[in-house]
Amino acid sequence: MRKFETQVQLIKHKVLKEVANQAWNHSLFENLLDIPKIINPTNKPISRCCVYKEHAILTERVKLAIGGHKSNKNMIEVIGIACDECPVGGYEVTNGCRGCLAHKCISVCPKNAITLDQHNKAVIDKEKCIECGLCANVCPYSAIKNNQRPCINACKVDAIKMDDERIAVIDNDHCIECGACVNQCPFGAMMDKSFIIDVIDMIQKKGKDTKLYAMLAPSIASQYKKVPIEKIVGGLKKLGFDEVLEAALGADLVAELETKELVEKGFLTSSCCPSFVNYIKKHYPQINKDISHNFSPMALLGKMIKEKNKNARVIFIGPCIAKKSEALKEEVKPYIDSVITFEELDALFDSQNISLVDCKEIPLENASYFGRVFARSGGLVEAIKESIQENAILDFDFNPNVCNGIDECKLALIKHSKGVLPNNFIEGMICSGGCIGGPASISQHKSDRKFVDLFGEKSKRNSIKASIKTI
Repeated sequence: MRKFETQVQLIKHKVLKEVANQAWNHSLFENLLDIPKIINPTNKPISRCCVYKEHAILTERVKLAIGGHKSNKNMIEVIGIACDECPVGGYEVTNGCRGCLAHKCISVCPKNAITLDQHNKAVIDKEKCIECGLCANVCPYSAIKNNQRPCINACKVDAIKMDDERIAVIDNDHCIECGACVNQCPFGAMMDKSFIIDVIDMIQKKGKDTKLYAMLAPSIASQYKKVPIEKIVGGLKKLGFDEVLEAALGADLVAELETKELVEKGFLTSSCCPSFVNYIKKHYPQINKDISHNFSPMALLGKMIKEKNKNARVIFIGPCIAKKSEALKEEVKPYIDSVITFEELDALFDSQNISLVDCKEIPLENASYFGRVFARSGGLVEAIKESIQENAILDFDFNPNVCNGIDECKLALIKHSKGVLPNNFIEGMICSGGCIGGPASISQHKSDRKFVDLFGEKSKRNSIKASIKTI
C-alpha cells in the first residue's frame, strides 16, 4: 500500500475502500454496522482515547461514505464526536503579559471576561469571552494572541463557527465548499460526502445499451507520478468504464466560448471553478452578471456526450468537492450522473485489487495542451490567449488577472466591485495552485504543476481548434 501523507488520509481511504468492498459484494447494508470493527478489529485504539470512541467516529465516516445526511445540501459535514478533542483556542494571554498598572484589557472588555491572577497577570474567562479582539488591540505588550482552530483559520469566508458545546458548525449560506477545512482539520472532523456506491451500482447494473463514461480531470497527471496516464485509463477500463475522456476536451470548448463571450461583453469572470462561482454568488452578488454564462468543462462535455448518446452515463473524476454540488444543479444534473474524487477513485482501484502498474496502457488523446493546463493556475488565461490568436481577434486588448487561491480572488473581486480593477478578465481558482491543490487530491505539492505541464506538452493536438474538431 502507498504511503499516505497523513493518518487522516489513510483512515479515510480505509473507510472508502471497505464501503466499496461491501458494495461490490452486495453486502453493504448487511454489514454496514460492522465496518468500523473490520477497519480496526482489535481492542486497541489507533488514534483515539479508546476503541469505543474510535468506532463511533468510524461509524460517522461510514455514513458520509454512503452519502451523508440527505437533508444537508452541503457536500462537507462536521463529525461532531471527532471535533471535541480540538482545543478551544481563541484569545489567550501569553507569558508576555507584564501585569501592568493600566490594565487596558480589563477596561475595554465588554463582557467582563478578564480578571487578574495572584501575580497581577491578566486571565481570560473562556465562558464569558465573545472573541471580539478588543483586548488584543489595546495590549501595549501584544501579549494577547488569537489562537484559532485550524478549520477556522483555513476558512476564508467565515463559514465556520462554534456551537454551545464548542463543536464546529458550517454556515451553508457562507460556505463555498472549497474543502480547505477538510484539508486542515488535524482530527479529520470535516469530511466530504461520497457517491462511491452510486458509481459502483452504475457499473454493476450497466445494460447492453448503456455506455459508461469516465471523465477524467487533467490534474490526474499530478496524482500517480510513477504511473503513465495510459495505465490509469487501463485501470478505469478494468473497473468497468466503457470510455475514458479528458475533461480537458471540455476545457478546450470552454476556452473558445469564453473568449467569444469576453469579446462581446468586455469583462468576464471565469466559470470553471465551482467554488469561485459560489464565492461570487454568496459574497459578491452585485457582480453575478459578470460570471461567464458558459458551463464548466465538466458540464459542457457531459452535455455533448449525452446529446450524442442518450443512454450514456457520465462520471466526473477529479480533485474537487464542490464539483459534487455542481453536478446536482438543475441545469447540470441531466448531463452528469455522478462525481467522485481522486481519493475515491484510489479506493475503488484498491477495492478491486487493481494495480495500476500492471494495467494495460490505453492512449488518452482527446485534448490540446491548452485544455490540459486548465488544471493549474494560469491555464485558462493561456488558453484564451491562444483562442484569441487562433481566431485572429486583432481588435481586443486582453488584460487578464490570474487569481491563484482565495486571497487573490478576494482582492480582485473587491477591486472589481469598487470599479478600480484595471483588468477585463478574472481567472478565479480558489485552491492554491489551481485544481492541482484540490482538497480531495491524493497528492498536493507545488511540484505537481510540472507534471500537468508535461502532460500538456505530450498532447498530439497542437491547437484548441484541432482538439475541438475531434468531437
